[in-house]
Amino acid sequence: MIVIPAIDLKDGRCVRLRQGDMDQETSYSHDPPAMATHWESLGAQRLHVVDLNGAVDGKPRNFDHVLAIARAVSIPVQVGGGIRRLDTIRDYLSQGISQVVLGTMALENPALLEDASREFPGRILIGVDVKHGKVAVHGWTNVSESTPEELFRSIESYALAGVIFTEISRDGMLDGPNVPALEQAARTSPFPVIASGGVTKVEDIYAVKTVGAKIAGVIVGKALYEGTLSLPSALEAAASGG
Repeated sequence: MIVIPAIDLKDGRCVRLRQGDMDQETSYSHDPPAMATHWESLGAQRLHVVDLNGAVDGKPRNFDHVLAIARAVSIPVQVGGGIRRLDTIRDYLSQGISQVVLGTMALENPALLEDASREFPGRILIGVDVKHGKVAVHGWTNVSESTPEELFRSIESYALAGVIFTEISRDGMLDGPNVPALEQAARTSPFPVIASGGVTKVEDIYAVKTVGAKIAGVIVGKALYEGTLSLPSALEAAASGG
């Protein structure tokens, strides 16, 4: 299991949101590439970048900032937020991005998901954002009637790299991950699962790791920026199996 620092972009700045609310932000840096190199220098093996404006608007809004991050580091960068067209996927993957994360599109345009996974096998991740047991869409602004299990069944035949499972109610709240929901996701997902949301302290890394080998990684955001968890200690916990 690897630890993946998150860089969330809003208007070209590194920010964190509370429960995905665009009106509840904390800004941490006006220099995203510098933030990326900082996490790499501390041992990060991969970065998770989200275009928050793009997630809401349905098309990339921080494209140049994302590419600047990818060019500033030597580790893989995965990006999500507003990626709902095949040409956008091609643009990102042809310019140094390792993997793209698709969310809303998986529910609303399965044909595009099929085309993307066929053209780029192993380079597409699905972001499954859940609130009260239902999948949220459009940058978390709406909640669908689909359960994660239903979504997993609809995508199991595609050549995907994995699933990023986020419990929105825990995201940016620093109150720990929803381990039961994560265990359910690990049981039902046909792909490796990357956990996201709520990780606050080193004990949370151990808790996520105990879910099992299906958990390929854990994305950590606000805890790193607020200092309740250091990246070196998180990396050590993830590697130790403690």
